Amino acid sequence: MTRVLITGSNSFVGVNFRRFSKYRDVEEVSLRDNKPEDIEFRKYDVVLHLAAIVHQSEKISDEEYFKVNRDLCLRVAEESKKAGVKQFVFLSTLKVYGDFINGTGLRNEDSICFPDDAYGKSKYAAEIELRKLEDKNFIVSIIRTPLVYGEDVKANMIKLVKLIDAMPLLPFAGIENKRNFTFAENLVGFIDRIIEKKASGVFIAMDNNALTTSELVGIISGYLGKRVRLFKLPGIVAKLGCVVFPEYFKRLFGSMEFSNKLTLEQLDYKPPYSTREGLKKMTDYYLECKKKKIPDHSKPAIY
Repeated sequence: MTRVLITGSNSFVGVNFRRFSKYRDVEEVSLRDNKPEDIEFRKYDVVLHLAAIVHQSEKISDEEYFKVNRDLCLRVAEESKKAGVKQFVFLSTLKVYGDFINGTGLRNEDSICFPDDAYGKSKYAAEIELRKLEDKNFIVSIIRTPLVYGEDVKANMIKLVKLIDAMPLLPFAGIENKRNFTFAENLVGFIDRIIEKKASGVFIAMDNNALTTSELVGIISGYLGKRVRLFKLPGIVAKLGCVVFPEYFKRLFGSMEFSNKLTLEQLDYKPPYSTREGLKKMTDYYLECKKKKIPDHSKPAIY
């Protein structure tokens, strides 16, 4: 039986992995409370490294991003390898590619990375160092994902759901961007397949279809049972918003579309859920929590 250790306590992806993975011998460990040098990695076949500071709106120093996302990750990997762990699965991000550049076409697993913020840079730095540790006895699997959503999701996606639920009029009409998303249960399937095949390399785990922000809002509002009218922001307002709130406007109005054809071919895997099915499960869960008045406790930084 394959024994899996998740590093990072109570993370959104970790909770979903323990719930939906076909691998049942799974434990997790907090890296806030335990030093990598003190963890008994020899008991496990696979380490699924989820511990990270994720991209956040509040100010976090570049040094802190690198301390957790690169340095702590490498300490875990080195101790894992030393203890005889066979496979190290690292959850990275599509932010390692940097912003979309017009005319470059769809980026894929082999595209050059130009990360442009501390989150993307720290994750990409970890990827580079991890690959140096790989040998025939220590497989390194790197999974890059866009925004991951699903039941009990936190941070940006739940903020959008709450906004749609509360506002009958929103400025999201006619947005012609394209962005990829990953339903949590699809991501678990990708991870399972990578462990099963002992697959080495870089993989992009995402749903099959990209959506515009206008489409995303329309789908979510429909599942919420809300009639939301969309209008288009005047050009000057949009330009001002990009200057004053660049990250916020980038996520809502910018494109970040990719191809993961190489991943699907290498793994011989097809995500079981469409984005619409995933969004339906997410909104149904949100409505059930709202009905039961279950509070939202968001904890974006997990390690």
